[in-house]
Amino acid sequence: MDGEALDQLAGRLQERCLDLGLTVATAESCTGGLLAKTITDVPGSSGYFAGGVVSYSNEAKRRLLGVPTALLEAHGAVSAQVARAMALGVRERFGAGLAVSVTGVAGPQGGTPAKPVGLTYVAAADALGVEVRRFVWDGDRAVNRERSARAALELLLDRCAALAAAAPA
Repeated sequence: MDGEALDQLAGRLQERCLDLGLTVATAESCTGGLLAKTITDVPGSSGYFAGGVVSYSNEAKRRLLGVPTALLEAHGAVSAQVARAMALGVRERFGAGLAVSVTGVAGPQGGTPAKPVGLTYVAAADALGVEVRRFVWDGDRAVNRERSARAALELLLDRCAALAAAAPA
């Protein structure tokens, strides 16, 4: 599909996290657990993967991740603000060094002119702060979910690099 296979990215993530002593937690909406599955498909993932939450509904986002109702009402579940809150919430709940969230419109229904099918936000939270990335995928539901999981793994790898660079020598 789009370059390096998901399992290869997950393998690289595992290697980096183990080297850095980082734990990872995931908060997923549109990927429905694909990201956590990909991470745990790699043998040895229990050495760094703390766990994940599939928070498909707004109620789950509120109850399990602490996403404020006001954010959901003001910006909607598919927004940079909610992605950020999901990443912060899952990091706190699992006590992870690094956390990632994914929220989007996988399709084929659910899109609007303001939030089309394929719109996805991926956020990562760590000791350096929070980074949010916005994507608009043009595939079908399966492709959009796979690309979103890939984007999350790539963001996690980028955050590992940033954390390694910021670490005292």
